[in-house]
Amino acid sequence: GDPFGATTHSDLVLRAKEKNVQVEVIHNTSIMNAVGVTGLQLYTFGQTVSIVFWTESWKPDSFYTKIKQNRDIGLHTLCLLDIKIKEQSEENLLRGRKIFEPPRFMTVNQCIDQLLEAELKNGLNVYNESTPCFGLARVGQRDQTII
Repeated sequence: GDPFGATTHSDLVLRAKEKNVQVEVIHNTSIMNAVGVTGLQLYTFGQTVSIVFWTESWKPDSFYTKIKQNRDIGLHTLCLLDIKIKEQSEENLLRGRKIFEPPRFMTVNQCIDQLLEAELKNGLNVYNESTPCFGLARVGQRDQTII
């Protein structure tokens, strides 16, 4: 993504400038602006949220409140779906074994299931099975998909 899409990168530039270290910024493409391929204008998006893989004992749903806030003021929400590239199981982590799980990418259907479960838990009628939405994959590639 874009180097200034995260505060860590901005901090690095500021610290480098304080020490008179020359910095050259090369901007990259980012889903934050590539989402415009949907035909929706970028200024009609509110807060972006991350949807992480839930476990049996960990089901964070802070995204729910942000989606509600966006919808309350008529804005769309870009949901970034979780990816696990180099992750250890809890057991391997606890035992100090450098064994990694195979990569996995959250699907749109997995995201929908978690969104609907969060709606059932919170019950504020933010969205339901009939709420219009779309999913994007591999944006900018020849095989990009919009569903």
